[in-house]
Amino acid sequence: MTARPQGVGAIDHLVLPVTSLEATRDRLTGLGFTVAADARHPFGTENACVFFGDDTYLEPLAIASREECEAAAKAGNTFVARDQAFRFRNGQEGLSAIVMKTGDAEADHRRFVAAGFSGGPMLHFERAFKMADGSEVVGGFKLAFAADLRSPDFFLFACERVNPLPADRGTLARHENGALGLSTVVLCEENPSDFQYLLEGVFGQREVEAHSFGLMLQLANAKVEVLTPTGLSGYFGIDTKAGGRGLKGLLLVVKVANIGVTERLLAANGVAYSRHGARLVVPHEAGQGVPFVFEEV
Repeated sequence: MTARPQGVGAIDHLVLPVTSLEATRDRLTGLGFTVAADARHPFGTENACVFFGDDTYLEPLAIASREECEAAAKAGNTFVARDQAFRFRNGQEGLSAIVMKTGDAEADHRRFVAAGFSGGPMLHFERAFKMADGSEVVGGFKLAFAADLRSPDFFLFACERVNPLPADRGTLARHENGALGLSTVVLCEENPSDFQYLLEGVFGQREVEAHSFGLMLQLANAKVEVLTPTGLSGYFGIDTKAGGRGLKGLLLVVKVANIGVTERLLAANGVAYSRHGARLVVPHEAGQGVPFVFEEV
């Protein structure tokens, strides 16, 4: 497989299946995040995103219309079909996908097909987006999917912003907890090296740091780590009961300007957390998807 022409990839956003956007807004606001207005997709899902100043974001994803989702999945919508499969196997909350930035989703789709890990047909759609000042713009997206049949609970896709949303999202990218952007996405798998080729191929990163507890890929704007259950416990103090083989999204690490500010906010809001070294670990609650970890840059 040829390397990505544009070099090492960058994360665009993370997909976090959640039970409801109402629970998400309550929980993430309590964690000190600014949450964007609810937005509907044209195929039955909805989100309420958290945008960062580094041009990454979190996409908490809920079901707005089960009937529309089922119809879309039957019609071949890979995004919805994957979301439905994740919820069926794992429940309503989690971390189901890493999304890569791309300037040419069609080229990425051809690359994924040639490499043998295409996740399904491409998807092109548009949706309205409400800015912090109340104005509304329409964003267009082309998605190209990558997956491994041995890993049914996690997938990756490339996202091309056809008519991009404004890069400066104003107050939406400013957060009371001091969040600046994504630092690390942590996946778990009994034998991380089994999925090294998939991750190398999707992200165009051939330099992989392997160690006794897993592996790490340094991307253009963040890290992706795949840890064994033992590594997850040792690095973050989190024990996983996730059964079965395959990649599973276990937690995300957010970089903050001042960890003391973040800790005081969590305490003031009555949020349970623990310290693990210099990091703050916030366990999962409804609306959050997975545990969040805060670390100072």
